[in-house]
Amino acid sequence: MNKPISTISPRKAPMALTEDLVARTMRAVEDAGPTPGMVYMTDADYARIRDEILASAPAGPLKLFAYGSLLWKPAGEVRGGERAVATGWHRSFCFTVQRFRGTLDQPGLMMALDRGGQCQGMVFEIAEPVAANLEALLRREMTILPAVNVPRWLQVRTEGGLCRALGFVVDPANPRYAGKLDKQAIAATLATAVGHWGSGAEYLFETIRHLDACGIRDRNLWQLQALVAEEIGRAFTRP
Repeated sequence: MNKPISTISPRKAPMALTEDLVARTMRAVEDAGPTPGMVYMTDADYARIRDEILASAPAGPLKLFAYGSLLWKPAGEVRGGERAVATGWHRSFCFTVQRFRGTLDQPGLMMALDRGGQCQGMVFEIAEPVAANLEALLRREMTILPAVNVPRWLQVRTEGGLCRALGFVVDPANPRYAGKLDKQAIAATLATAVGHWGSGAEYLFETIRHLDACGIRDRNLWQLQALVAEEIGRAFTRP
């Protein structure tokens, strides 16, 4: 018998990280382009990975496990949406970026699934044309070789039972993998790092907001947003 996905009780306290605080971290940053010394993926790389995923996919619609920005920017058409739990993985700000939400001078941190624990998210179906929408997803999630955020078939549990869904997990052997960082250190980075896609604080804020809309609360992210709010308050206080 399948165990039901637990119901998340509503929050009583509002987020400490507000839109006003997030706005303080935002500034115009010009995209500096490809990071020197990095090897960027080619059209052939994307086609190869896309075809490998399609060849190994289970029968039926191709499912995607979304746990962060894919909840609001899926980079390709998806449909449906069902609460799901991936056991053995958890959300973590665990790899560095020098572009997108950071710069060479002030690298940022991005989130991936890292080993251990469990992660509540949403399962969507990648819509037709599947190959084109899947490749759009890959182009958004992967830019540099070797990739730090890699696609993997995950076993996830929904109200309807177990299924396999595509998720993006961190490669701990990658040089950009930051490992398990102290929450205060993560908060300090998210409160100050910004790139042409926006700030780390914005990314955290939007992730929590969209998880909340799905009825999901991540205890670690909730603790982190309070620390980021404090860091922003200190960093942007004027005498």
